[in-house]
Amino acid sequence: MKRTAYILFLLIPILAPGKLPAQQLPNFSQFMFNDFVLNPAIAGTRPYYEIRSNSRFQWAGVVDAPQTMSLSMYGPHSKKNMGFGGYLFNDITGPTSRTGLYGSYAYNVEVRDGIRLSMGLSGGILQNKVDGTRITLFEPNDQALKDAIYSNYSPDASVGLYAYGENWFAGFSAFQLFANSLKYYDVKTGLNKLKTHYYLMGGYRYEINSDFQVEGSALIKKVTPVPFQFEFNVKSTYMDKFWLGLSYRSSDALSVLIGYIHMEKYYFGYAYDIGLSDFRKYNSGSHEIMIGVRFNKIKNQ
Repeated sequence: MKRTAYILFLLIPILAPGKLPAQQLPNFSQFMFNDFVLNPAIAGTRPYYEIRSNSRFQWAGVVDAPQTMSLSMYGPHSKKNMGFGGYLFNDITGPTSRTGLYGSYAYNVEVRDGIRLSMGLSGGILQNKVDGTRITLFEPNDQALKDAIYSNYSPDASVGLYAYGENWFAGFSAFQLFANSLKYYDVKTGLNKLKTHYYLMGGYRYEINSDFQVEGSALIKKVTPVPFQFEFNVKSTYMDKFWLGLSYRSSDALSVLIGYIHMEKYYFGYAYDIGLSDFRKYNSGSHEIMIGVRFNKIKNQ
């Protein structure tokens, strides 16, 4: 029974509801506003430093539903064609949690007039934790998890490419490159292995007139051996201050996006996810809050 109990709780982070099956990294409906978390090559592609935070509350009304928080800071070198950044995330689902801390470096070059290519690398540490005090076992007398908290630390790395112009961008990145196996309490199985995640993103911004802009973007995710997951969104911005948009995540949710930019410096965004699966009957949707700060321009581009 002891080994069975461990195998069951090791599967929790992998099969956690609200995530793509076997996907081990969190989803964000407002990924376009914190794209550095999805691609380290984005560090240094803008002429200023910025801080972005996302707080996501999955499936309101469900006990122990997933909650995810991320905080990132990134920007360019003042004189050289390079950028730096770092980010922290914490993903909690019931008795399990994942915490990651990363630092990133990127170098970008001009491919031709108006087109640049950035290459990024990030490295850090990933903690996976299980709180046995919050798990109810089939056999109450089984001491395997009782009053115990188990943690596993592993090194992690990601790489990315990011091409961009005045009104468009395209990028590719790969996360969890080391594909480490996790081990808790001397129990190790092939089921608790970190999988490499692949992301392909792209977008285009169109100026309707001096007041309105429309931007569409897409994100494709792949984790072997499950199918691809697609995200599409479109948003309209008015006078560089207010935005309203819609986002679709395949086989998962439709999201409504709203936001405001104050003095071209402070960013506030909110997303509400409407579930598309049968599970929508048992929850009140998902909420996501984005807050950002943009600092003074330190580099001419």
